Amino acid sequence: MKRSLFILEVGLIVSLAVSAAAAGADGSQSTSQTSQVTGLPAVEQTQKFSEGLAPIQVIDKWGYIDKTGRIVITPQFQAAGPFFEAMAAVRSNDKFGFIDKTGWLVIEAKYEGAARFSEGLAAVLAGALWGYVDQTGTMVVNPAYDSADRFSEGLAKVGTGGRFGFIDKTGKMVINPWYDAADRFSEGLAPIKTVGKWGYVDKRGNSVISQLYDQADPFYDGIARVKASDKWGFIDKSGATVVRPWYDSADHFADGLAPVQENGKWGFVDVNGREVVNPWYDQAGPFSEGLARVQTTGKWGYIDKDGNFSLQPQFDDADNFSEGFARVSLSGRWSYIDRAGKQIWGQ
Repeated sequence: MKRSLFILEVGLIVSLAVSAAAAGADGSQSTSQTSQVTGLPAVEQTQKFSEGLAPIQVIDKWGYIDKTGRIVITPQFQAAGPFFEAMAAVRSNDKFGFIDKTGWLVIEAKYEGAARFSEGLAAVLAGALWGYVDQTGTMVVNPAYDSADRFSEGLAKVGTGGRFGFIDKTGKMVINPWYDAADRFSEGLAPIKTVGKWGYVDKRGNSVISQLYDQADPFYDGIARVKASDKWGFIDKSGATVVRPWYDSADHFADGLAPVQENGKWGFVDVNGREVVNPWYDQAGPFSEGLARVQTTGKWGYIDKDGNFSLQPQFDDADNFSEGFARVSLSGRWSYIDRAGKQIWGQ
């Protein structure tokens, strides 16, 4: 079984994407420190804000800043993920554990891999197999799986023997591992794949939407992205077509709109398939907090739901807004901006 020490989540992976030879702190005391981040040398990478904090990398070590741009957890970890349920996975001494928002190592760094917390549990890689711990570090689902996704709606996708099924929080296999591929439950349904085609099952494993699709995503706001005959469209939870498969590419619905690509350009459609924002853009992301990032003439900016620029294209790269802030890059340097474009922190 192929695995990586850098993977913090199976399936949709929370990327820590950092490796350093030196070890981090041993967790024997609180690792919290408050200092001004501006002016520190070699701020190399940043991540999105989650639960009020954002991971940053300084001279090969990861720590956290708050929304004022102040370091609140000293950079010391080989890798660090976002906070979920007040816990974050970190890598120290080549092992993974979890810290709280004070920087205290609550769960000892002793695992080969660790995923984010979700619904009170987190997947951890113990040796060659995945299990689940609670927030006290107690192993509540013993390591038994080749892969493990986070819990969603009470169930988690797990892999064993090259097949995928779903367990509950006691570790009981609720849906047997029949599937060649699967994704997590969302709005009561999960995408599953057998014999080369995707469909959807309910929490009892009953087929709800027939396996007709080349690809299928989880539902967002009652609508899911699917691919058929090499084109992307959208269906509702009954399996009815909402937006016919017409587009070369697409992303999920958010705030009632979805990015779609046609003839090399991106625009946005509503749930009726009407093109609300014409396909003018070279790239586009889904709406988040009322704004969507779009690229034109090599630069990224942000538009509102009417297609008007809220922030003009000026950035070399840009992320979606999260908790009121977005990461943007200009001239090789990352910073965080608010919805008005005001920089709250920069390298």
